[in-house]
Amino acid sequence: MFEKVFRLREMGTTPRRECMAGLTTFMTMAYVLVIIPQLLATTGMDQGAVFSATVLASMFATLIMAFYANMPYALAPGLGLTAFFAYTVVGELGYSWQTALTAVFLEGLLFILLTVTNAREAIVKAIPANLKHAISVGIGLFITLIALNNAGIVQRSSGTLLTMGDLLSSQSLVCLIGLFVIALLLHFKVRGALLWGIILATVAGIPLGVTHLPEHFTFFSAPPSIEPVFAQVHFDWASLWSPEMALVVLTMVFVDLFDTLGSLIGVTNRAGLADRDGNVPGLKKALLSDAVGTTVGSLLGVSTVTTYLESAAGVAAGGRSGMTALVVALLFGVALFCSPLFLCVPSAALSAGMLMVGLFMISSVREIDFQSVEQGLPAFLTVVMMPFTYSIANGILFGMLSFVILQVLTGKAREVTVSMYIVALFLLIKLFL
Repeated sequence: MFEKVFRLREMGTTPRRECMAGLTTFMTMAYVLVIIPQLLATTGMDQGAVFSATVLASMFATLIMAFYANMPYALAPGLGLTAFFAYTVVGELGYSWQTALTAVFLEGLLFILLTVTNAREAIVKAIPANLKHAISVGIGLFITLIALNNAGIVQRSSGTLLTMGDLLSSQSLVCLIGLFVIALLLHFKVRGALLWGIILATVAGIPLGVTHLPEHFTFFSAPPSIEPVFAQVHFDWASLWSPEMALVVLTMVFVDLFDTLGSLIGVTNRAGLADRDGNVPGLKKALLSDAVGTTVGSLLGVSTVTTYLESAAGVAAGGRSGMTALVVALLFGVALFCSPLFLCVPSAALSAGMLMVGLFMISSVREIDFQSVEQGLPAFLTVVMMPFTYSIANGILFGMLSFVILQVLTGKAREVTVSMYIVALFLLIKLFL
């Protein structure tokens, strides 16, 4: 049956290899079941309900990838976009989480339309590579700042903008223990390093009084109900049609475009599945899986669903077909009944994982060209304005506007695409409203 559905011989793989690849991918990305519920809980959403919604959305999207696209990629709510959802859309702009979910729902519908019409790839090509990499770096710094603050390592100060926290506090110690455990596990190439590091930091937090276990703790239990967050998409047109919300949706579109395509291209090249021109076979099906996953995920109660770069771990273990994705989806299903384990993780242990994710995202800085000022300055502004203004949207706004302005002033106006001019005009309108 597996041979017929996933064409294993044609892909040069076996059921055993696909199962091991699926297990490897799940172990490397299972940390999302800890991080996503805690991030969304900061908006007022029920953490237990979000845990179940995260599992169900990840299962649904990954199953589509398995059976429709027949590719070894796993999907789940994106970390960077979840941070944008929680800290910018709800935290900074003041929208309700229900309105934010509606923005995700509209983004998903827009993605379906753009994918069906083949416009999704065209939009990405219009954005300079420098800015694509800068967005990833900026989000990495933004996540790093949040993690350091949550762990008490960096704190606000009345005398200075930021100051060093108490490194000997229980919160800081748990985070630092987790961080160095993850680093060591990554050094020795241990599968699921982030997840194991977070778990060990959680255990270390018990005697330090940071981890609080329920009186009758069990590893397995019935999954929390998703009712508190299910089908909470509300069409508040007064909010949704504002320039501010339009920028929110646009930002989600851009970030998800870059995240998904970057992951797909990177993993496909790693697997040796790309064609002679470096293109991703079946790219449209993979993008449609992502788009449908985002739309359904918003109805379940989570932020934008995207393809995870951690899929490369499964590919490195031999995964070549949708059977790898099927195994990941089934393991997500098992995790649904392990909610006590994931929900007892303290924010300090979570911060250790977020810091390492920040490192992974910041590593894209080596791809940025800083040699020419008209290329380097927009990338620089994109990176620094995200953490310094506590807003991913502001980083994208400054980066794209400065890029277009500098290209025009340096006599390279013809090198800017029409799409970029339209985006810049929209951002200017937003800036002065």
